[in-house]
Amino acid sequence: MTVSEAGTSERATFSVMTDGTAEDWARIARQFRIFAAALPDRVLTHLRLLDGDFGGFPIDRLQHSLQTATRAFRDEREEPYVVMALLHDIGDTLGTYNHPEIAAAILRPFVSEELHWICEHHGAFQGYYYFHLLDLDRDVRERYRGHPHFAACAEFCEKYDQRAFDKAYDTEPLEFFEPMLRRVFAAPLRAPYEPPA
Repeated sequence: MTVSEAGTSERATFSVMTDGTAEDWARIARQFRIFAAALPDRVLTHLRLLDGDFGGFPIDRLQHSLQTATRAFRDEREEPYVVMALLHDIGDTLGTYNHPEIAAAILRPFVSEELHWICEHHGAFQGYYYFHLLDLDRDVRERYRGHPHFAACAEFCEKYDQRAFDKAYDTEPLEFFEPMLRRVFAAPLRAPYEPPA
């Protein structure tokens, strides 16, 4: 049974949430578990949308994501870090002007506060390497100076993100990272809507 087929087999009976019953919410909870289990598949499908999207860069956005993750993996970073590196630009297609926030929102339930912060702010930190060439302030990241994760974000951009445009680099394929992504996305680290620690 597919997720969409499962979604038609059980449905709540209410028209407004205030009329919902325990039985309704039990049905919804069962359907949610089926839907949530397929999240890694949906993330991988969306990541593949970056394939062939060059945007003027030397390599396409998928290869950049894979290369960033490959570099982090080969530097013996832990799996959640590697998965963050893999997904850091997944928001490019839907959040053209705020892609780091989109990626960070996807990752937030599954990674530490530090990794979430790195992902959410990497755009400002990455700008250090090119904003001045576009007559923008390359030091925009300085507004975050003093934040506990400033150095970690600067390191991510310096060691992995800004270096990941090498056409000749021996980059691992997406299939290499899929098991890692599935393990990281297997269960949230915190309850839904729980504020950061």
